Parts: sequence; structure tokens; C-alpha cells
Amino acid sequence: MRKQIAPTWTLLALAISAFAIGSTEFISVGLMPLLVKSFGITVSQAGWTVSIYALGITIGAPLLTLLTGRFDRKTLMLGIMTLFVVSSLLAALAPTFAILLVARVLAAFAHGLFMSVASVIAADVVAPAKRASAIAVMFTSLTVATVTGVPLGTFIGQIASWHMSFLFISAIGVIGLIANSLLIPRNLPRPGKTDPRGLLRILLNPQLFVALLITALGYGGTFTVYTFLSPLLEEKMGWSAAAVVVILVVYGLMVAVGNTLGGRWANLQPLQALRKMFIGLALTLVALLATSSMHYLGLINVLVMGLFAFMNVPGLQLYIVKLAETYTPNDITLASSLNISAFNIGIALGSLIGGQVTAKLDLGITPLFGAVMVGVSIILVGWLLRQAASVADCTK
Repeated sequence: MRKQIAPTWTLLALAISAFAIGSTEFISVGLMPLLVKSFGITVSQAGWTVSIYALGITIGAPLLTLLTGRFDRKTLMLGIMTLFVVSSLLAALAPTFAILLVARVLAAFAHGLFMSVASVIAADVVAPAKRASAIAVMFTSLTVATVTGVPLGTFIGQIASWHMSFLFISAIGVIGLIANSLLIPRNLPRPGKTDPRGLLRILLNPQLFVALLITALGYGGTFTVYTFLSPLLEEKMGWSAAAVVVILVVYGLMVAVGNTLGGRWANLQPLQALRKMFIGLALTLVALLATSSMHYLGLINVLVMGLFAFMNVPGLQLYIVKLAETYTPNDITLASSLNISAFNIGIALGSLIGGQVTAKLDLGITPLFGAVMVGVSIILVGWLLRQAASVADCTK
């Protein structure tokens, strides 16, 4: 008789994998100056390592989720982590910038599918009352990766080379792969085939479509700046490369605090909370525009931006689920997956805009364009609030 695997061990295996994947998403933010020097490219071109990764998740997450619904969960997870390890090794050994971008796309495919599959596995191995907490383990690991993995990868790149940073990520992926092979149970339930028509039902609903736009613009506005944070800190604010590593750690801690606060504030009234968060983020970006060349004031604004950067994530995810429960109750999981894609559309859009501004105008102006993106999301939140108020009046 096969010994049953305790849910805690399965969640640990998934958390290790999530840490590896979370570290690689933004690893190039800290490595940007090294990539520019190594490949002889511009800062704007180096920004593609972030934007193309986000595009890979955007396309890969819903598409691969639709195609793999009938696959065995454990076998699929092992395949995902194998792809991740191989793509990280390819990035580490990339002789040209083009091959590095190919490796980033492959890693993004693994990332997008991982979040979908890992969340289902986490929910399946625990009691129904603990499912939300189990899924939260995935997102906690991603946050921990932002706090520790990205600065550690940056530090390794500075003392050795950027190649070693990707080897470090690959090594963690191998540990995750081994842990998954040992600690994920076999014969877990398979979601089955997902109805592709659900995509149309979601995208053709005005409230859901606007909510997805809010996710892309409100979350993505930060990435006009964050993608180029290392060059901004070094070139415009005058911080040393060693100091940037420490700043990235503190920035990650601010992200973790903001994420926790945002989850609490958005529990009851997500839309009202989101509007306040977006207003705070927009004001911070405007202030950063004014202080982008200041040593200490600029740093303070960067850290405050970290506080607001991921604060909106829990509220955005909660609100899309609430809307789906109301308007498309058969497509709640797909709506959640599309919102993950919207987050990454925002990352790609913000990174691309920031890259163009850096190339054609100036690195210090990037916060202005981020503030504009967030400003549009504030207007759209106002529209949704008016729609909700109209529905409430009609039901009285």
C-alpha cells in the first residue's frame, strides 16, 4: 500500500517551485546594467527581458491551461519544472541577446502554466476549509522571491556574472523538480476540458472587460519605472551597485507589507479600496518624477512606490472573481486566469512604454507615463462604482 503524502509536504514542494519561478520573473531588473554591458545593448533593449517574459505568461497561461486540462497533474507539474530548468540553463548559457529572449519566453510559458496547475494541486490536497490558505502559499512564495530571490540573484551577478544568477535560479528549479517528484501525490483530480467559449463570455461582458483593463493599467503603471529601477538608482540617483542590492531587499519588504495591507483593506469593499490605492500610487509616481535625480528623496519615493506597487493585487483578483460569480458563474476559474494575463499585459505594456521613454526622452521621465496609466485606471474604477450604484438602486 502506497504511503499517503501529508499535504504540508506537498505545499512545501510547490512553494520551493514558486520561489524559483517568482525569482526569475524580475531577476533581470537587478541584472539590467550587467546585461547592457555584456551584450552591448541599450537600457531600453534590455527592458525586453521583462516585457517579453510578461507577454509569454499572458499568452501561455490561458492557452496552455485550455490545452492541458486532461493531463495528469503530477506528470504535468514535472514537465513544467523540467521546462523551467532547461530554459533557465539556456538563459545562463545564452551567447546572444536573442537566445536570452527565447529562453525568457520558454520560462514564461512554464511560469504561466505553473500558477494555474499549482493552485489546483494546492487546493486538492487539503481539506475544503483550508483551500484558500493553501493557494495563498503560492502567492506568499512569489512575494518572498521578490523580497529575497531577486536581490540575491542581483548580488550573485555582481560578484560573479549574470550567467551565474540564472544558474542559481536553475539550481532552485532542480530542487523544486525533485521535491515535486517525491511529494506530489499521483492520481489527483483532473480539471478536464475547459470551454473556450468562456473567453468570449468574459471579454464581451462590459464590467469584466473594464475590470481586466483596470488590472492591466493600474498594476502595469509601476513597471514603467520598476523595470529600469537599477539604472534609475545608479545613473540618476547616484547609488552604488552594492547599495542597489540592499535597496532591492528593502523594496521587496515594502512590497510584502503593501500586499498584506492591500488584502486586508480590500476584503469588504474592493472597488473603494482599489480607488484609494491607485490614487496613492499615482501621487507617488508624480512625486518620483520630481525627485528622480535626488539621492535621498528619490530613494524614499522608490520605497513608497514599492509599498503601493503590489497593494492592489489582492483586491483586483478578488473583484474579478466576484464579478465572474455574478455575470459568468461557469467561467470563474477562466476569469481568474485571464486576470493573471491582465497583470502580465500590464507588466509588458509598462516595460515597453518605459523602454521607449528611456530611449527617446529620458529615464527620469518614466514615472510620468506610469502615473498616466494609473490615472486611467482610477477613471475606470469610478465607472464601475457608478455601474454598481445603478444596479443597487434598481434592486431597491
